Amino acid sequence: MGRKVHPLLGISAGLVFLFLIAPLVLVLGAAFNDATYLAFPPQSLSLRWFERVLSLQNFMDAFLVSLTVAISATALALLVGIPTSYAIVKHRGSFPSWFSSVFFLPLLVPEIVFGFSLLKTVIVALELPVMTALIAGHTILVLPYAVRVLGASLSNFDFSAEEAAVSLGMHPLKTVLAVVLPNIKAGILAAFILAFITSLNDVSVSLFLTGPGVSTLQVEVLTYVEQYFDPSVAAVSVLLMAITLVVMVVLERSFGLSNVVK
Repeated sequence: MGRKVHPLLGISAGLVFLFLIAPLVLVLGAAFNDATYLAFPPQSLSLRWFERVLSLQNFMDAFLVSLTVAISATALALLVGIPTSYAIVKHRGSFPSWFSSVFFLPLLVPEIVFGFSLLKTVIVALELPVMTALIAGHTILVLPYAVRVLGASLSNFDFSAEEAAVSLGMHPLKTVLAVVLPNIKAGILAAFILAFITSLNDVSVSLFLTGPGVSTLQVEVLTYVEQYFDPSVAAVSVLLMAITLVVMVVLERSFGLSNVVK
């Protein structure tokens, strides 16, 4: 017989769900509104603002920049995060207790302070090109997410399987590729999704690292809002939500995202 849920718990859960879903409903309603200003509920339904967003070349160019930066930063974060998490989890006794905390420092610093620090370092001091600086900044930004998720996945891995493969004559590197990585596939997938979405939706770091001719979609939207008050911004938000959903569905179909939450 199931346990009876207290009415206050049900009401609290409903209020939390409403608090989370209400902004999405407002954005959806504003995006499909035919009016020339942001308003909810919509007076009449229209796709005109989606057509406008797709026809604006600056939005399209900025989206390609954001997509390139997100994919590149996520790939670099995984390339660094996988061996780092592997070393931390497998040889945790060989490192100081504070060592793993170093990789979470970007999460502890306010993003505006973090973005300004990156501006002083990668743009002013190192004089890196804007695109390179964006990729470097986003890699540092999403690396803590990759390390944390991969570390949690590796914590549940039985390293005796790796030791058995090595004892049977398999090269250690091949063992990692053939034994370890397939067993943490779900963790790699979760780290990819989390890092990709974080990079694609970042504003603060991108705001400091963009330059002439190179701008991310979020910075472009922020600039647009300063001059216009039409539902184009809501349409962009809906398109970003749709892209995020498509990425998650494709990965689910390809690799089995449901394994992550088991």
